[in-house]
Amino acid sequence: MPLSLSIYRGVTALTAPLLPFWLSRRAKRGKEIAARLPERYGIASITRPGGRLIWIHAASMGETMSALTLIDILANHAAVLLTTGTITSAGLAARRARAIHQFVPLDAPRYAERFLDHWRPDTAVFVESEIWPNLLRGLDARHVPRFLVNARLSARSAKRWARFPATARALFDGFGFIAAQSEADAAALRGLGIDRVEAPGNLKFAAPLLPDDSAARTALETACPGPRILAASTHAGEDAPMVAAHRALLAGHANLTTIIVPRHPERAEAIAALTAGLPTARRSRGEMPVPGGIYLADTLGELGLFYGFCPIAFIGGSLVPVGGHNMIEAAQLGCAAIAGPHLANFAEAAAILRAAGGLIDITDGTELTQAFDSLLADPARAAMIGEAGRRACQGFADLPARLTAQILDAIA
Repeated sequence: MPLSLSIYRGVTALTAPLLPFWLSRRAKRGKEIAARLPERYGIASITRPGGRLIWIHAASMGETMSALTLIDILANHAAVLLTTGTITSAGLAARRARAIHQFVPLDAPRYAERFLDHWRPDTAVFVESEIWPNLLRGLDARHVPRFLVNARLSARSAKRWARFPATARALFDGFGFIAAQSEADAAALRGLGIDRVEAPGNLKFAAPLLPDDSAARTALETACPGPRILAASTHAGEDAPMVAAHRALLAGHANLTTIIVPRHPERAEAIAALTAGLPTARRSRGEMPVPGGIYLADTLGELGLFYGFCPIAFIGGSLVPVGGHNMIEAAQLGCAAIAGPHLANFAEAAAILRAAGGLIDITDGTELTQAFDSLLADPARAAMIGEAGRRACQGFADLPARLTAQILDAIA
């Protein structure tokens, strides 16, 4: 074992007594479910089912969403345990995953050992970039095969790992195979001296469609039959350009309804302060949108509804240096996607959609207004862009089945 991993193990063992205080504070802030805190110490809240068990770990919402189809296929062959680290991903798992859900234990040696002793997985599948040394060491000690799917490694992370090459090899070489999201991610991993890396594609393109609510969409369409545009997952600094675009577009589209879905619903008050003089309604209050006005969709879990309601969408986190958000979800539903220049977290996905003609790039608020104006004036072009994005996503439909076959073959 490299010295760095021995040090890590010692430090995590020594700091473990402090972790309950940290978790308690998180629970008070609504970041943990108090009744399920024992799971974070590796104490299971559910009995292990008999027979073969496949453990899948996905950190949060995005990773869980991308793994749903993979989980669904694997559940036909064995019981599936899904661990995540956030409340929202736990809710998604409860609604949509064919799996037992537990919160992932904190990576202290005692918690990791307790978790593995109870669940005794026959194999483990990690999604994207969750690398927990104590859990991985525990799997290796038990001779449990492990795999990394939809792996990503940013340039910044690659530089950090490059400082500890022996550590990187000890952790990554233990995976039976690594399926990277993109060739760039695969190249970054190979640059660390890691073998058995391939790049079959991004599982997010094969994720299930976001849920829709046909009755709610019909009600929205009745309230606002005119043109509609959407800003999805916005951050501070992006709402003002959207409101400015709405004001400018009203001259040519008097009944335009603009829906803003903030990434963090608690920002709704700050956004409402930008809409003075415009009809403004909030979904969290049960209000309906008004033609010509702004609709603040300050709720969670309804993006599928709004992508179905609006044929054109700006994807937030891209006009400000956040790194972008998941434009694939919009493309899957045939929504013409618009994105700003900050797309580091979705560079490969953006490149695929761009090459297919399913993404419009803009650089600032002026170009945002121009893009909306152009597509509102030419609905056929907007529909064509949306359909191009949908077809690009469909090209990855068989990816979960291919990855599942690799996993099952490796543990047969």
